[in-house]
Amino acid sequence: MKILVKAPAKINLSLDVLHKRPDGYHEVEMVMTTIDLADRIELSLLEEDRIVIQSHNRFVPDDQRNLAYQAAFLLKKKFQVKKGVEIGIEKTIPIAAGLAGGSSDAAATLRGLNKLWKLGLSLDELAVLGAEIGSDVSFCVYGGTALATGRGEIIKALPAPPTCWVVLAKPFIGVSTADVYRRLNLENIVHPPTKQMISAIEDGDFKGVCNNVGNVLEKVTLSLYPEVAQIKDQMKRFGADAVLMSGSGPTVFSLVAHDSRMHRIYNGLRGFCDQVFAVRMLGERHTLD
Repeated sequence: MKILVKAPAKINLSLDVLHKRPDGYHEVEMVMTTIDLADRIELSLLEEDRIVIQSHNRFVPDDQRNLAYQAAFLLKKKFQVKKGVEIGIEKTIPIAAGLAGGSSDAAATLRGLNKLWKLGLSLDELAVLGAEIGSDVSFCVYGGTALATGRGEIIKALPAPPTCWVVLAKPFIGVSTADVYRRLNLENIVHPPTKQMISAIEDGDFKGVCNNVGNVLEKVTLSLYPEVAQIKDQMKRFGADAVLMSGSGPTVFSLVAHDSRMHRIYNGLRGFCDQVFAVRMLGERHTLD
C-alpha cells in the first residue's frame, strides 16, 4: 500500500519576535501562508518494523536527523505501531531556505501515516504531535494561512490572502536559524504591524498586505549575507509590489499582482540567482481526505 502526500512550502508575511522565553525558545508572532511549491512524499507500508528514508537529494539525511523520520518514529512510539514505512522524499523546496521544507515533509508524513497506519487522529491531534518535532510543524500540519504564536506551535486560522503571484529566489547559501536568533538584538527591534497585516488579509486588501509585510530576522541575515540584500534590491527594481525575506532566510520573495510584472521579475532573477520560482499562494487548509 502506498500513499502520496504533498508537502507545500510556507512564507512569512509577517515575523515578529517578542522576547526570550524561560525555556530558551523565543516568543514569536508570525503570519504564515502555504504556497504552491511543494515536496512530494511517498509512503509505502512495510511489514517489518523499521523506518526507511529514500531521496535522490544528497542533502537530505536518511536517518534520525530527518524530520520526516522523526515524525514516523514519534507515531510508532506513541501508538505502538509494529509495522514500518518507507518514506520517499522528492525535494522541490530548497533546503535551509526559510521555507519550512523539512517541517512540511514531517507534517505530510504525519498526515499520511495517520491514514496508512489507520490511526484515526484529527488534524488538531496531529498538530500537537508536530510541535514535539519542530516549531513550524504544527502550522504545516494545517497549511493554509494562520497566525502562529508561542514558539510557533499555537495556530489561529486566517482567511486565504488576496490572490497574487509569489516569486521566490534563493541564493546558493544556507542559513542557520539558530545562529540568526542568537545574533538578534531584542532591544533594537522594529516590530512589524501584525494586527494590520491580519486586518488586510481579512479584508482581502492586497495593497494592505503589501504595505504591512515585515520580518525582524531580515536585518540580521542581510548583515551576514549581502547577496540576500542584492536579491531584495533586484526584485524592487523589477517592480515587485512587496519584497520580504522568508523565515531566517536566505530565500527572498516578492508579491506581484500582474502576470507581466511576475514574468519580468522571474526572468530578471534567473540570470542572477540559483533557484527561482513563480507560484501562487494556496490559502486553503489541508484536510484528512
